[in-house]
Amino acid sequence: MKELSFIKNFRSGKSKKKKDQKPRSKTREWIDALKFAIIVATILKWGLISAFTIPTPSMEGSLLVGDYLFVSKIHYGPRTPVTPLQVPLTHQKIPLLNIASYLDWIQLPSVRLPGFRDVKRNEPVVFNYPGNPNIPGEEDHPVDLKTYYVKRCVAIPGDVLEIKDMQLYINGEIASNPPKMQTSYKVTSPVPVNRRVFMRNGIWDVENWGVNTYYVKGAMEADMEQLSEIPNITVEKMSVDPLTGALKSWEPGEGQVNVYPDGMQLSWNEDHYGPLMVPAKGETISINPENLLKYGYFIEHYEGLDSVTIENETLTINGQQVQEYTFNQDYYFMVGDNRHNSIDSRFWGFVPEDHIMGKPLFVWMSIDSNQSWLKKIRWNRLFKGIE
Repeated sequence: MKELSFIKNFRSGKSKKKKDQKPRSKTREWIDALKFAIIVATILKWGLISAFTIPTPSMEGSLLVGDYLFVSKIHYGPRTPVTPLQVPLTHQKIPLLNIASYLDWIQLPSVRLPGFRDVKRNEPVVFNYPGNPNIPGEEDHPVDLKTYYVKRCVAIPGDVLEIKDMQLYINGEIASNPPKMQTSYKVTSPVPVNRRVFMRNGIWDVENWGVNTYYVKGAMEADMEQLSEIPNITVEKMSVDPLTGALKSWEPGEGQVNVYPDGMQLSWNEDHYGPLMVPAKGETISINPENLLKYGYFIEHYEGLDSVTIENETLTINGQQVQEYTFNQDYYFMVGDNRHNSIDSRFWGFVPEDHIMGKPLFVWMSIDSNQSWLKKIRWNRLFKGIE
């Protein structure tokens, strides 16, 4: 009897507990589901794969404005977050509110977890833009929240790069050009050229720069050769002089004011550049005026040193003047495929290894804002791999 009474009481208590539990409301279920989805999406975005949009024409014709990419973070290894106090699934700003999406009260060291492999030469890479040495404070955000860029890695740590007449050389040998590399051109004709003539030849980004003079911001050489076969049309490779705003053909030994590290002093320009060694972890350089000009800014800002002073052509670290310096991390040199319409490493220098974000995998959507309705979707680019 005692055993039966115990069982009866146990069952009665269990039944009562079930009755006391109120079923979750639909609103609560939706909130719980949303929390779970945010947690999963945050983990995926941090450690596995992230979405990225192409906002500028610097990589045309390999990547087009309006391409939406999936970017793998596991190829090079995901980075641990620097700013844990951040609104999930945001970057720099909260959408619509235009206010900062993070607090920098706590900043953790950035650690890269193991990946499949290192960055390879000639592959597109997504990275955090390190900022321009000539514009202090331009990218005043923690490393993982700096603006995302995508460019082609043309030189890896330890490479010596040089550009001669727009042709890239790596370690003294001619480098392979991207299959859809573009440059800019000046087009002249004794009579006006209808825009449809350019479009029929695969040339879209054209501006009128005077009487029967046109500036093609970016086009492949084969398309321009086809255009030049039209009678009375003259085609010349040219870019824009940043000082005068005029179309310009750069010559060897001619300095360009906005080129890194000092185009005027070194007599470098975007078409005739270097030679320049890309720093590698463990690489030691002597400290002299030329090396301080080339590498001083990155030693001061990206090597994780507590106290660095560059003054009177000397380098002082933690109060001690040094004659040599050994780099603490690898660096990369990134250039856009649209060579005359890309602000890249030629203008702001190297990309530190801790700024590397991931490898673009494929285009999952592509939108042409110049078209209407269903024509906006570039169907031939959907799920297209990235070369």
